[in-house]
Amino acid sequence: MSTEPDWPEGVARHVLGQTDSTMSEASRLAPHLAGPAWVFAHRQTAGRGRRGRDWLAPEGNFAATCVFRPAVSPPIAALYSFVAALALYDALAEVAPGADLAIKWPNDVLLSGAKVAGILLESVSSGASVSHLAIGIGVNLAAAPPVEALEEGALRPVSLRGETGQVIAPLDFLFPLARAFACHAATFERDGFAPIRAAWLARAARIGQRVTARTGTETRTGLFETIDETGALILNTGETRLPIAAADIFF
Repeated sequence: MSTEPDWPEGVARHVLGQTDSTMSEASRLAPHLAGPAWVFAHRQTAGRGRRGRDWLAPEGNFAATCVFRPAVSPPIAALYSFVAALALYDALAEVAPGADLAIKWPNDVLLSGAKVAGILLESVSSGASVSHLAIGIGVNLAAAPPVEALEEGALRPVSLRGETGQVIAPLDFLFPLARAFACHAATFERDGFAPIRAAWLARAARIGQRVTARTGTETRTGLFETIDETGALILNTGETRLPIAAADIFF
């Protein structure tokens, strides 16, 4: 009898010893998809994060990408970042019960107020729809990258092992993550963004507190009030309430 944890029905799994990037491998795989798939690698040689930054992944950390064809418009596809954040939060809570977790807008998961995981979305459009969507997830399971390797002002990185003592093999983490993602994705596809938004807000970091939103052209500081029905952060500067669709958030 197999002791393998439950795996979501109809979802493929590709386990690689090494690849350049699970995001790149997912893009290569996408034209041949029969359904959703997870691409997992024990080692990446060219992992990447948001805005073209390198994603540093010491040995024992987690790197995987979920790739599928959502057949929705680009704005709707972008909301899968919130689906992924919920799944990542829930998977971490499952393997490390009692851990102090929170979700940082737009797509990081925090542990004890520091960054333990990140999410990257990439899509290819075909007409008015997205032909495929790739959601890359990196988790500091065993070790955090050195602080000096990060951009100025970035949150301090931590690892699950370092903060909680919990030891989990990267491939073992894929199973609770894939299950949680399938569950939240089914809710999103059946009921829309409203329940995803409510669940995300219940887990969000710094709601009602002062944050700084930095884009390529300007920096704004104010109270993080909520996210709206498009996923934009609503920032109350004291003079106005600004919807911010994309930015780096600092606090």
